[in-house]
Amino acid sequence: MALDIATAKADPLDKGAPLRPRRPARFGGSRLGGLILALNLLSLLILFVGALLLNEWRRGLVDARMETLTAQAELLSNVLSQQGITTGEPTPGFDPVKASQQLVDTFIPVGQRARLFDIDGLPVADSYAVSERIPGEPLPPARPAGTPTPDTSKAEARTARDAETARAALASEVEAALAGQNQAQVRLSESGDRVVSVSIPVRHVQQVLGVLTLEAGDVDETIGAQRRALMPFAVVALFVSLLTALLMHLFVARPVMRLSAAADEVRLQRARAISLPDLEGRKDEIGDLARSLETMTHTLSDRMDAIEAFAADVSHEIKNPLTSIRSALETLPLVKTDEQRARLTNLLQQDVRRLDRLITDISNASRLDAELARDRPRTVDLTVLLTEIVGIYAASRKEGEPAVVLTVPEGEHARVAGRDGPLGQVVRNLIDNARSFSPPGGTVRVSLIRDTIDPERPIRVRIDDDGPGVPPENLETVFERFYTSRPKGTAFGGNSGLGLSIVRQIIEAHGGRVWAENRKDETGAVTGARFEAALPALPTPAAGRRG
Repeated sequence: MALDIATAKADPLDKGAPLRPRRPARFGGSRLGGLILALNLLSLLILFVGALLLNEWRRGLVDARMETLTAQAELLSNVLSQQGITTGEPTPGFDPVKASQQLVDTFIPVGQRARLFDIDGLPVADSYAVSERIPGEPLPPARPAGTPTPDTSKAEARTARDAETARAALASEVEAALAGQNQAQVRLSESGDRVVSVSIPVRHVQQVLGVLTLEAGDVDETIGAQRRALMPFAVVALFVSLLTALLMHLFVARPVMRLSAAADEVRLQRARAISLPDLEGRKDEIGDLARSLETMTHTLSDRMDAIEAFAADVSHEIKNPLTSIRSALETLPLVKTDEQRARLTNLLQQDVRRLDRLITDISNASRLDAELARDRPRTVDLTVLLTEIVGIYAASRKEGEPAVVLTVPEGEHARVAGRDGPLGQVVRNLIDNARSFSPPGGTVRVSLIRDTIDPERPIRVRIDDDGPGVPPENLETVFERFYTSRPKGTAFGGNSGLGLSIVRQIIEAHGGRVWAENRKDETGAVTGARFEAALPALPTPAAGRRG
């Protein structure tokens, strides 16, 4: 009996579907990369700008402190000179006793230290020595009885080395001031504190008699103030870094985790496809990834549906001849005449041929995707291909079978990019389909034409037959799997219903399209069916060259 199955063919890899345009690349091709880079650079920029500003502020404070100490030292030097600590008779010099007394009587601000050095650089007077201030630091808490005394020899040796280094720096400063130039610098004192030191020469008229050094030990306070001023910048930079981490978690880590969880759902077969609309609407790489994963999983889902439907169709189509074979085998022992036995044997042979043809076509259809993906496209001359195929049909034609004729414009060599094996299968399937519907002694006309209406697919392969045509409602259905509508008189089992489905699959894999229509005469009567395939063309090579 004729099979009348119309199973829609799922095509998850729709090669004619337009691809989603890619966004223009930014920041080296990554929008998220640009965001991460910008946020990290922002935090570094905040620290850098803050350090520069505070460094300039610190330098300004130190310079201002040096200027203040220089003015104070010059004023103090003038006061000491006016108080008669310097003399010119019989030789220039100054009285160290009067100098010490003047340092006691002169107000020296807290945190500052004034020292006088003679012409040889030796200390003469020291405000710390003549003041009531007792230098030192608070004693540490008392240790419990029996506690061993800690070894402080290394610390004392280090302190002695630091003090020696500080005295050498002071001596160098005094020596430079004895040359007649004011000196100002930041150095370490004998106690290890950082001080701003100013040394100016003490003169009698123009004669340098000694050096007055004025030190201020509030540099560490200035640096501490600088560090405290840097804290807001550091806090802002830390806040930006934390904000960056939070944004990366919200906009990168969590979406990736959601995509991973969705992928696991698909892997565990709890869902057929990934669908996260909020992520798919994003304009960055996460959105691209979500859309790609959704498309991939939907494609896989469609492919699985197609495989399941294909398996169901195959099972149904194989059961029909198997059921017929089983019924014939069960009936065969019961027949009594040779005529009945011959009829049953003929039926078994038909079912076996039908089953063989069905299995062969199913095998070809299942291998088709792999073959199309494995073979690389080459230049195929359709004129040569059609000539060879039609020649084989003409050579093997038996009496009463439809003739197959080819019409090609003179000098036409239509070249396409494809695979000659699958394209040859397309032509053979279309010719076999046309021959199965043509009346005995009819003609199947194969034409190769170049169409100017569709510039994207100008190469047309047309197959016309003189059969009854295709019902208008089935012009699209005929390309679905396992659709068969055998004409009267066709050998049973000669059609599997996969030939035209394979034709469409191959043509679409080559970037073309195929369709069916009916030919009509002047009165509108159907005179046969026409199947036409349109393919993209390759540029025509130079004259004399053949593909």
